[in-house]
Amino acid sequence: MLNLVSVAFAADEAAPAAGSMGQFLSFAPLVILFVIFYFLLIRPQQKKAKEHREMVAELEKGNMVVTSGGIHGTITGVAEDTVTVEIAENVRVKVGKEYVVSKKKK
Repeated sequence: MLNLVSVAFAADEAAPAAGSMGQFLSFAPLVILFVIFYFLLIRPQQKKAKEHREMVAELEKGNMVVTSGGIHGTITGVAEDTVTVEIAENVRVKVGKEYVVSKKKK
C-alpha cells in the first residue's frame, strides 16, 4: 500500500513539466493557422496591391485602360491623382488614378 502512494506522488511531481509542454502544443495550432492565412490570404493580397500601385505610377498619355466601373478608354491627360480618359470621340471623363484597374494592350 505504501508503494502505491509513493508512485502516485511521483506521477504528480512529473505533471508540471508535461503541463507546460501541453500548453505550448495547444498554442501551436493557432500559430500554424496564422501561417496558413498569411500565405493563402495576406501575402497574395499585398502582392496584388503592390502590382496595382506600380501600374498606377506608370500610367501615361496614350495608355488604353479599364476603370473599376467598367469604362474602357484611352488616357488623354495625367495629373497627380487623376487621369482624363477619353471614352468616345470628344467625350472625356476625369477618373481617380486608384480607380484604374488595368491597362489594355493596344
